[in-house]
Amino acid sequence: MQEFSFELFSTLLLTIRDVLPILALIIGFQLFVLKQPIPRFSRVIVGVVYVIIGLALFLVGLDMALFPLGQTMAAQLSDPEFLTGIKNSAPVASWSAYGWIYLFAALIGFATTIAEPSLIAVAYKAHEVSAGTINKLGLRISVALGVAVGIALGTFRIVHGSPLYVYILAGYVIVIIQTIFAPKQIIALAYDSGCVTTSTVTVPIVAALGLGLSEAVPGRDPALDGFGLIAFASLFPIISVMGYAQHAAWSSRRRSKTISGEA
Repeated sequence: MQEFSFELFSTLLLTIRDVLPILALIIGFQLFVLKQPIPRFSRVIVGVVYVIIGLALFLVGLDMALFPLGQTMAAQLSDPEFLTGIKNSAPVASWSAYGWIYLFAALIGFATTIAEPSLIAVAYKAHEVSAGTINKLGLRISVALGVAVGIALGTFRIVHGSPLYVYILAGYVIVIIQTIFAPKQIIALAYDSGCVTTSTVTVPIVAALGLGLSEAVPGRDPALDGFGLIAFASLFPIISVMGYAQHAAWSSRRRSKTISGEA
């Protein structure tokens, strides 16, 4: 308990140090550039206190729960005894033996993205400004599927040991081609959807998964191979959202042709 209290207090001080420059910048612009009083000043102060406490608790939670959990799961799923069913088995190097890792990576990517608060906010606003044309749940599911595929492919890259740049270059070539042909009103939303996946819920678990897996797989270096999963989590939702929009546009045109043909 004493160790936890010390950790929480230290994190709280660091959070205050990080938040104060942002607060000073906002207040400085409000008072000296805009020359306007701060509206509802007491509520702003209460909100800042809540933000600092919330961030401190979140950071402590990451360090004590999410990071260790992700690394533990990766180590257990890549344990040679689990992969082969044989006690004291030699480390497994074949990429095809890590099927459970790929499945776990896809499921954890999907689940964390669906729960991502920033994605929920973007989906809500997209539904609002499009007058209901963009379905909130449909957008969230398409983004989550993109993250699931991206994280699974990223774990395959770690196990296989292939270069990161090959996947990223190929992915952005697909994105550029899709950008040319996708409905224009969805392109900016698709790019934003790729950014909001790398936020408070997804990043800690995905980063821990990559580091834990690179430590467990023979011949992998956590410093070289453990990172990169978050890049996959940012890239593939862009592809999936534009693909979802292209499919919806194609289905709409097909229905219109069918109706006009019947008429």
